[in-house]
Amino acid sequence: MLLLIGAMFVFAACGSSDDDATGDDTSEGTSEDANDAPAAEGGELVIATLSEAVALDPHGSNDTPSSNVAYNIYEQLVVQDENMDLQPGLATSWEMIEDTVWEFYLEEGVTFHDGTPFNAEVVKANIDRILDEAVASPRSFLFNMINEVIVVDEYTVQFVTDYSFAPLPAHLAHNGGGMISQAVIEADYEAMADGGDPGATINENPIGTGPFKLDYWNSGDEMRLVKNEEYWGEPAHLDSIVFRVVPEDGTRIADIETNVAHISDPLSPSDVSRIENTDGIFVNRTPSVSLSYIGFNVQKEPFTDVRVRQAISMAINKDAIINDLYGGAGIPAIGPIAPNVFGFDDSIEGLEYDVEAARELLAEAGYADGFDTTIWTNDSRERIDAATVVQDNLSELGINVDVQIVEWGAYLDDTAAGEHDMFILGWSTVTGDADYGMYPMFHSENHGTPGNRTFIANDELDRLLLEARQNPDPDERQALYSEAQQILVEEAPMLYIHHQEFLIAVSDDVQGLWQHPTGILMLKDVTLAQ
Repeated sequence: MLLLIGAMFVFAACGSSDDDATGDDTSEGTSEDANDAPAAEGGELVIATLSEAVALDPHGSNDTPSSNVAYNIYEQLVVQDENMDLQPGLATSWEMIEDTVWEFYLEEGVTFHDGTPFNAEVVKANIDRILDEAVASPRSFLFNMINEVIVVDEYTVQFVTDYSFAPLPAHLAHNGGGMISQAVIEADYEAMADGGDPGATINENPIGTGPFKLDYWNSGDEMRLVKNEEYWGEPAHLDSIVFRVVPEDGTRIADIETNVAHISDPLSPSDVSRIENTDGIFVNRTPSVSLSYIGFNVQKEPFTDVRVRQAISMAINKDAIINDLYGGAGIPAIGPIAPNVFGFDDSIEGLEYDVEAARELLAEAGYADGFDTTIWTNDSRERIDAATVVQDNLSELGINVDVQIVEWGAYLDDTAAGEHDMFILGWSTVTGDADYGMYPMFHSENHGTPGNRTFIANDELDRLLLEARQNPDPDERQALYSEAQQILVEEAPMLYIHHQEFLIAVSDDVQGLWQHPTGILMLKDVTLAQ
C-alpha cells in the first residue's frame, strides 16, 4: 500500500485557497548557482510580497500568503520534497496497519519554541482541535475522515478513519496540519471560553517547532521571523526573515533592483524581461500544481442557470489571458486538476471558445440582451487585467461587467460569505491527489472558506467525490474522478483558465532557495552571499 501511495505522488507537477518537473530542474537560474560568492551564516532576508498573511494559526487560514510565513514557524508530521514525494517530518515513519488505521512513529526529543515537548498527546490535541466544530477550522476537510486519534505511547500515534483513506499521509503533509504547542492550544480554548475568537491567542503567540519563530508583526506593513536557536534539526542559516507587504508590482521590482529586498514575490510576467536584463537579479521559474480560474456564484441569478455559466465560459478568450497577460507561463486548463495529478483524465473535453454559441445559449436562457454583473479580484496585476479582458469579451454579448478590486483579507471573507457574482482566484492541489483538488472546491459540505466559493451543490458530484475519497482502489478512484470532471465541465461552476508557472525575482546574493510546486518558498537552507 505504501509503495502504491508513493507512486501516486511521484509526478511532474503541471503548471495551488486556492495550483512537469519541479522548480530546480526547469528554472532559468537557481539560487544555488546564481552567484559564486561564498555564503555566510546569518543575515536578514527581505521578501517583498504582494499580500499580507491573514492569520498565523495554521488551522485557521487557507491562503498562500499565510502559509508562506507559517511554514517556517510550524512543522507537519510529513513533508513533500521538490518532487512532491513524501518524506519524514515530525514523524520518522508511518504505515497502514489496518484498512482504517494508520500508525505514525514520531521524532523524539523535539521541543516547541516555548520549551514544551512534542509527543503523541500533542498530535492528538492538534487534530482534535482542527476537527472541533467550535473552532470551525477551514482546514477541517483535510482530516474529517479521522474518527479517532489514539495515543499508543509517547511517540506513537494512530489515526482511525471512518473509511480506508489512502491519501492520509499526503494530507498530513499539508501545512494545515502544522503542529501547535499544546500549551498555546489550551490557552486559546481558555480565551474562547471567555468570549474570544478561535485562533486569536495563537495568532498573537504562534508557537511551533519550526526553524524560525515570530519576532513581530506590524499589520499592513511587515512581519519578522527570527532564527530558532533551539531547533531540533539542522538549524537555519539566516538570522531573520522579513516579509514586507508591497502591493505595487513596480515598487517590488524597484526594491529588489536597489537591494532593499532580496526576493520579489510574485513577479508579473510582463516584468520578466526587465529582470532578465538587470545584472544581479534572476527569474526563478517553478511549474506548479495550481489552477487559476474565474468562478461564478451559482446561487445568484443569473448564474443559477447553467446555460449562462456555459455561455460566459465560451465567450471568454482564455488563450488570450494566458498568452497576453501571463506571458504563456503555464498550460491551459480543461478542468480543475493538472495533468499528472492523480485522477486527471486527458479524455475530458472542455468548453471551447465560441462567441456565437455563447450568444445562442444566453438567448435560450432568456438573456438575449445581456445583463449587469460584477467581477471581483484582489490587487494582483494579472487578475485585474484578466478581469478587464472578461469585461471586454462579455460586452460583445451585452453583458455589462463592473470590475471591483477588493483588499485580500476582505476578498477572502466576502467570497466565502457568497457576496460576489463572479470572481478570480486560484487553488493548488498541494497533495498531488484529486481529492484535494476537487473535494474542498466542489463538495457541498465545503461552501465558503474551505474552498467551495462557487457554492455549487450537485448531489451526483457529491456522491462521486465522497466515494472517490473512500475507495482504496486507484483504478476505481480514477473512474470516479473521471465522471466528476465530466460533470464539472458540463456544470461550468467556473472557467478553468490555466495551471500557471510561478515566477519570482531573486537577488544573486540569495543561495539555497527553491520554490515548492505548491507556491511555498523554501527558506530554511537559504544563505546570503558575503
